[in-house]
Amino acid sequence: LLHNDREDDLARMYMLMSRIPDGVVQLRALLEKHVFSQGLEAIEKCGDNVVGEPKVYVTALLTVHGKYYSLVEKAFCKDKGFAEALDKACGKFVNSNKMTKAAESSTKSPELLARYCDSLLKKSAKNPEEGELEDALSAVMTIFTYIEDKDVFQKFYAKMLAKRLVQHASASDDAEANMISKLKAACGFEYTSKLQRMFQDVGVSKDLTDRFKAHLVGEPLDVDFSVQVLSSGAWPFQQMTTEFRLPHEMERSFNRFTTFYSGQHSGRKLHWLYQMSKGELVANCFKNRYVLQASTFQMAVLLQFNDTQELTIDQLHQVTALKEDVLLQVVGILLKAKLLSCADSVPTMASTVSLFLGYRNKKLRVNINVPMKTEQKAETDSTHKNIEEDRKMLIQAAIVRIMKMRKTQAHQQLIVEVIQQLTNRFKPRVPAIKRCIDILIEKEYLERVEGQKDMYNYLA
Repeated sequence: LLHNDREDDLARMYMLMSRIPDGVVQLRALLEKHVFSQGLEAIEKCGDNVVGEPKVYVTALLTVHGKYYSLVEKAFCKDKGFAEALDKACGKFVNSNKMTKAAESSTKSPELLARYCDSLLKKSAKNPEEGELEDALSAVMTIFTYIEDKDVFQKFYAKMLAKRLVQHASASDDAEANMISKLKAACGFEYTSKLQRMFQDVGVSKDLTDRFKAHLVGEPLDVDFSVQVLSSGAWPFQQMTTEFRLPHEMERSFNRFTTFYSGQHSGRKLHWLYQMSKGELVANCFKNRYVLQASTFQMAVLLQFNDTQELTIDQLHQVTALKEDVLLQVVGILLKAKLLSCADSVPTMASTVSLFLGYRNKKLRVNINVPMKTEQKAETDSTHKNIEEDRKMLIQAAIVRIMKMRKTQAHQQLIVEVIQQLTNRFKPRVPAIKRCIDILIEKEYLERVEGQKDMYNYLA
């Protein structure tokens, strides 16, 4: 009946079986098994392109949940036991399916859900209407409730929110605030505190920028320059791992702002994130006048061609101080955009690149600021590494909280309580908890009770 979607027959069967004590227990088990297999099948049908298309993945999950949620409401009269069976099945296939097995980690589902949120909240030609967006975000929260690794979702969501805010790419501030309030309602204040601090930072930074512009009156800069100052504790950005030398055209703006900021805030140090910065260059050397939207690294390379029409990549390396692998990728993007040309099919440091004066584009404003592959991979790897570090700290904090309250606790009971405390963030694995107990014994927060193998004392 479930396979053939015979809702009316299922309703009649439920009415008959519910009159018998424990008559529906077997039915619930069958529903759970069927929903789980349907969920796995739906994800299987998505194919292998799901990683690049999170919408396909999330839609498949929502379709299965929506279909059987409706069945539980209509055929099984919203029976609590059937609702629990549906939740169990959804929890299983959301956290363990083809995608998570391919990645050898249950963290794939929260990552794809965060990427789907990003596609909904980022400015684009395909942005849904306000009402549709609200429904889509509510649907996201439905899947979110089944996610075990909620900390993974939070990390990826924070990273993508930070980029939207810094790049002014949010489709709607109201929708952003709405999503944060939904996450806060589901997981509490602590879960969203950094997300809210990002919003506050953007407001504070705007006031600072306005003061800087007022400071420049009468002595304007050579370029249109804007800056965002953010507190490092709240934002998930990594500091520069590559050296970089600013082109002299941009140095004056940099120095003026640094001096202004030091005068406003003594004792604070600015760390410039050039890898996150971007700008616009006006190109007058081609047949048409183009405005190129470029990353700071791309600008540093292109500005060198103000003085000459060709340079070796090694000469560009001397001027920009960028790492060789990073510089080769930057030049590769400019070659692909046909702004530069090179005789070698695979450029090396010894290759000569020249300005391609025959450049043409239908658009007069051209965005050449595309992310670099190593940048994207390094970002994902660092996010996963940060997640593991954060988990260690959360497990240790939970152990200390429990031991402080209990003073003495058995090993097995301690593990059970740690899992209970952290389940709303992620499902800690027993070996990880054991490792954290050993770390805390080394740090002298705990000690083993003499003569009792599996007992611990709290050391004040």
